[in-house]
Amino acid sequence: MVAHLIADLFCRRLARQTFDSVVRRGKLLVIMLKSGDRIIIHLRMTGCLLLAPAEYPEEKHRHIVFSLNNGKELRFSDTRRFGRFWLLDKDETNTYSGIEKLGKEPFDSDFTAEYLSTKLGGRKKVIKECLMEQNTIAGIGNIYSDEILFAARIYPGRPANSLTGENGNVLPQSFQSVLPFSFRKIARPQKNILKQRERSTAIRHIYRFTGVRGNLALLVEPLCHI
Repeated sequence: MVAHLIADLFCRRLARQTFDSVVRRGKLLVIMLKSGDRIIIHLRMTGCLLLAPAEYPEEKHRHIVFSLNNGKELRFSDTRRFGRFWLLDKDETNTYSGIEKLGKEPFDSDFTAEYLSTKLGGRKKVIKECLMEQNTIAGIGNIYSDEILFAARIYPGRPANSLTGENGNVLPQSFQSVLPFSFRKIARPQKNILKQRERSTAIRHIYRFTGVRGNLALLVEPLCHI
């Protein structure tokens, strides 16, 4: 799961570091540290992050725990162990996670019908598979591609190059309506997440990490358990 560096060095390098901000890029989370170092996380199929009191019962399949100086823990659990963590220093080129190759975000100002036409207009591949190509559109997976195409009234098995001008104009609008609606529907209060401790609600909680800033410094060893 710790893909870069080795696990022991990963823990030692993070001792006494401080979280500064958290951003999302496609399916990746990037935790920026005050030092300029950064942790890049890909949850993949079954990975989830949960911010919980240190005394809270351990989750099943828990693999990595970050101990914070406010008495809480940032816990990563993953049934299938597909999730990946990369720790990069401030001057290190990111050649590991693929983040540099990602396409536009659905909420970018230039994510338009023209952009999609340029990327998809010459493709014979089915439209659903094209939407899930991360170097074209960042962050879209199996479920959201289905929802977006349903909202646009486009058959998922249709070749991308068969879309008409009308289809192409509706498609970006479907991204920008389906995604915010879905985010609102899956949001849950923190107390409910801690009470239920189900995979689905734990994954939903990660959206709240965008507000984690400032002096959440990691404690000295043992910093994390892997």
